[in-house]
Amino acid sequence: MDLVWISIGASVLALLYALVSTKIILEQPKGTPKMNEVAAAIQEGANAFLKRQYKTVFIFWLAIVIVFGLLAYYLPSSFNWITPIAFTVGAGLSALAGYIGMQISVRANLRTAKAAEKGLQEALRISFIGGTVTGMSVVGLALLGFSVMYLLVNSPIELIGFGFGASLVSLFARVGGGIYTKGADVGADLVGKTELNLPEDDVRNPATIADNVGDNVGDCAGMAADLYESYVITVLASMLLATYAGLSSSALILPLLVGAVAIIASIIGTYFVKTNNKNRIWSALNKSILVSSLLSAIGFLILTGLLGELQYFPPLIAGILVAIVIAYITGHYTNKNTAAVREIAIASKSGAGTNIIYGIANGMRATAFPVITIVAAVIFSYFVYGDGAFGIALASMSMLSLTGIIVSVDSYGPITDNAGGIAEMSGMSAKIRATVTDPLDAVGNTTKAVTKGFAIGAAALAALSLFVAFANEAQITTLSILNPFVITGLFIGAMIPYVFSAITMRAVGSAAAKIVEEVRRQFHSIKGLMQGKAKPDYARAVDITTQAAIRSLVAPALLGILSPIFVGFFLGVQGLGGMLAGVIISGLVLALMMTTGGAGWDNAKKYVEEGHFGGKGSDTHKAAVVGDTVGDPFKDTAGPGLNPLIKVINMVSLLIAPLLIGLSAPLMLHLSVL
Repeated sequence: MDLVWISIGASVLALLYALVSTKIILEQPKGTPKMNEVAAAIQEGANAFLKRQYKTVFIFWLAIVIVFGLLAYYLPSSFNWITPIAFTVGAGLSALAGYIGMQISVRANLRTAKAAEKGLQEALRISFIGGTVTGMSVVGLALLGFSVMYLLVNSPIELIGFGFGASLVSLFARVGGGIYTKGADVGADLVGKTELNLPEDDVRNPATIADNVGDNVGDCAGMAADLYESYVITVLASMLLATYAGLSSSALILPLLVGAVAIIASIIGTYFVKTNNKNRIWSALNKSILVSSLLSAIGFLILTGLLGELQYFPPLIAGILVAIVIAYITGHYTNKNTAAVREIAIASKSGAGTNIIYGIANGMRATAFPVITIVAAVIFSYFVYGDGAFGIALASMSMLSLTGIIVSVDSYGPITDNAGGIAEMSGMSAKIRATVTDPLDAVGNTTKAVTKGFAIGAAALAALSLFVAFANEAQITTLSILNPFVITGLFIGAMIPYVFSAITMRAVGSAAAKIVEEVRRQFHSIKGLMQGKAKPDYARAVDITTQAAIRSLVAPALLGILSPIFVGFFLGVQGLGGMLAGVIISGLVLALMMTTGGAGWDNAKKYVEEGHFGGKGSDTHKAAVVGDTVGDPFKDTAGPGLNPLIKVINMVSLLIAPLLIGLSAPLMLHLSVL
């Protein structure tokens, strides 16, 4: 038990690092009054969205706490009062992680734009320091919250509610932020770029501020809550499996210590991000990931040796290798300098149709090697260590232990994206945009894609661990596809990610349509707007997007919460087990296809905008913009939203497992008899 204090100490160190980084950011110069005006509008819009989103989350939190309270009162043998308390703490810290990430992002963007006047290296330094605040806050809050709760209750089984709270907030943050950011982005592009030939982030476009707000609430706050949840879930699953297997006390808390070691390695890794070459930005960021991974591997070897548990070292190495390989593969299919992305740009020469065909094909083929990598890690981790399920969980924990540096690299993306917008809208030199903010932003698309691939791969491994934990809780020994309930559950589980994606894609389409109408209205009704003599109503576009996103939150959340409950009670534990298997497999492949494919579309558009195949304003460019509008909800809404959906479904299944054991037969069997 005393060793838990090591993880608490490391998590406090991460939070102190984030605090110091925040101080560095706030001390940087903020630029001209015009730059501050643009940044203030972005900050105001982001705060307004987050406030409304958390109001919706509060309603769900209250309803679930009441349900947990009733279950604890009427079914004390299956539930107790720790569950709603743990649920509240898990949800609260997840919301806090997203809030911190967004607050620093909307401040670092302004400082990065000003730093761009000094050159690429200084702008990279400021934007990455801003990213480290989010990264270290996420991992610090996750490890601190779980370690303290475990110290208090001394049982991972009592902390299932903690994981569910993290999953629920992550689902809201990912889906809500994704709908907002892509509704605004697509709406801004369809009118601004394809109809009026306006440049990116043009001050005349009424949707520009909403678009920049979306980068923060989606890619910063959303990703922060997402990986906070993945981290917590992985720690929980690992400790649950160690408990079920009756492993030693050192094995039980090993996931917490793995997280502590990786925090220190990640902090060291942050100091390796330096370059003054616009073609080596990704190399500089990637170096920090590689250094953190190497130092973590050395630390894991020392840790397992000191604990006398060297048999756990191979699966820990497997997890690190999965993270590195997925990052490399994702970069190959999304970096604008690779053949895969340039093929999409070339296809744009013959129109939007061929662009979309090549973009979808790029996303589909990009699923192969990540899936093979995950499969190899699962087989290796299962057989290299006797208790295979715990080996898989350790591989997942090792991978997620790098969350601090991964989120730091990811959060750099929305900061540089916003910095480019501020530079454009405040009238900074075109040379600064071309030589500093545009190259930083283009690499940001790759970093966000890599992080999404990382998050999805880690979610798959964590979901497998949760699946085994569910089997233990539900007392399932085998799942046979010859069982009609199992095969029925498989079909339902495989279907759910597609239904979820349809709901979220339609929500983006609806929000984008409203923005298109509003942008057109303003250009027609505000005299002098096109000539730059009048100011657009940015607040109106922000408000429309916010309302559309919040209204669209309920259906995806209910799908994730209610689907396992209905399947569990109608098809029993066997049917629910089949459903979990289906949703994990289907969700993993679909999420990889959408996120990687979407990023490829985005960077193909940027490749054309650099002057290739006619450059901005050409027919090729317009076709690339159309492809990007399809890819946007793929990569930033539906695709990443599947990550928390998979885990919410698994967590709800884990929570209701004790209730399902008591059923004499599934309700469907009773209905068939009638």
